[in-house]
Amino acid sequence: MDPAEIHKLANLAKIEIDDSHIAEVTARISDVLALVDQLQAADTRGVTPMAHPLDAVQRLRTDEVSEPNRREDFQAIAPETQEGLYLVPKVID
Repeated sequence: MDPAEIHKLANLAKIEIDDSHIAEVTARISDVLALVDQLQAADTRGVTPMAHPLDAVQRLRTDEVSEPNRREDFQAIAPETQEGLYLVPKVID
């Protein structure tokens, strides 16, 4: 990674990096890329991918209706409805 590439990346990211900080940013990004290379070099054959390090299952509650159906009440106070739907002003032509 060289300073020209840092300027190009900064331009693409729409950020401004002061010239006095280019050397530091270059070194930091190079360190991150070296770490990524190190991680990619690890042999992961035979390792099962996982979404979470703990073999946990999320407890789910039973799917039960907890409130009465008040659709008619809400539609009665709406400015405009048609066939059970709320009518709103058109925003896209």
